[in-house]
Amino acid sequence: MTLVTERLILRAAKQGDLRDLYAIFSDPRAMRYWSTPPHDSPARTQENLDRLMASAARKLTYFVIESEGRAIGTAGMHKANEVGFLLHPDYWRQGIVTEAMNAIIPYLFDVTDYTQLTADADPRNTASVGLLTALGFRETHRAERTFCIDGEWSDSVYFALQRPS
Repeated sequence: MTLVTERLILRAAKQGDLRDLYAIFSDPRAMRYWSTPPHDSPARTQENLDRLMASAARKLTYFVIESEGRAIGTAGMHKANEVGFLLHPDYWRQGIVTEAMNAIIPYLFDVTDYTQLTADADPRNTASVGLLTALGFRETHRAERTFCIDGEWSDSVYFALQRPS
């Protein structure tokens, strides 16, 4: 399964994505509000890539975002009904994740029976919080000190998007 938007190809991960994904997962700017520290080696990114490829073999719900032949991010449902996204900083503020998620969300509701999709973000990540809100997600609750990455605690704000009726 591949989803195509005006500017993007949303597809399953493949081994050839390792270099591009490592460029994202090792970038401290991209990983600032992520649930793990930046990757310190391509081997660490390979672990993620192996999981992405294995899960896509069952049912594709988490996509590589491709633009102009390069993997520039990831987006989709990564566990249970929870969605997330990560984009290389060179592509921030161009509407790319909005475009990707506007294709992915209807697809996820088509291929799953979840009554809602959920997401969580660090409340300091105003871009992700704003994007989730713009996509129709509504805040459900907040929690303090949910992640400790390299000695720094982060809080979480949780969201839900109901299945369209």
